[in-house]
Amino acid sequence: MGMPSGSELLIIFGIIVLLFGAKKIPDLAKGLGKGIKNFKSEMKEVDEEVAQEAPKKVEGSEEVASTEAPKTTTQA
Repeated sequence: MGMPSGSELLIIFGIIVLLFGAKKIPDLAKGLGKGIKNFKSEMKEVDEEVAQEAPKKVEGSEEVASTEAPKTTTQA
C-alpha cells in the first residue's frame, strides 16, 4: 500500500470539497498554517529556555553536593 495515484488524489480532494465547501478550505489551510507556525515558535522558545537553564542546573548541583551533610553508616 503505497502513495495514492493521481486519480485517487482527485477523488479524495473532491470528497473534501463536498464535505467542507470550496470557501472553507482556504480558511482551514490558513488556520493549520498558523497553528504550525505557533507550535514552531513555542518549541524554539522552550529550547532557548532549556539552554539558559542548563548552566544553572549544573552550578546548582555542585552547590548541593558541597552543602550536603556527610552520610553516616552503622555497622550491624
